[in-house]
Amino acid sequence: MSNAVKKTISLPASLAREAEALAAAEGKTLSAVIQDALRQARIGRRREELRSIQGYWSGKARDQGLLTEEDLERYLAR
Repeated sequence: MSNAVKKTISLPASLAREAEALAAAEGKTLSAVIQDALRQARIGRRREELRSIQGYWSGKARDQGLLTEEDLERYLAR
């Protein structure tokens, strides 16, 4: 890890024990387990953002009567 930044965090005791147990079970450091959890949380947020954007544009397409890929192709060919 080239640009590591050390931070101190506080966890509830039960969560800290769970994270330490997970690290031991996976043969990782506690730091690696926390990093993995943060990456997964970031991925989850991005997926939710994508779903929201897709929902928005799907609604806009429905409003225009674009219900199928063929409808979209006809619309774009205008």
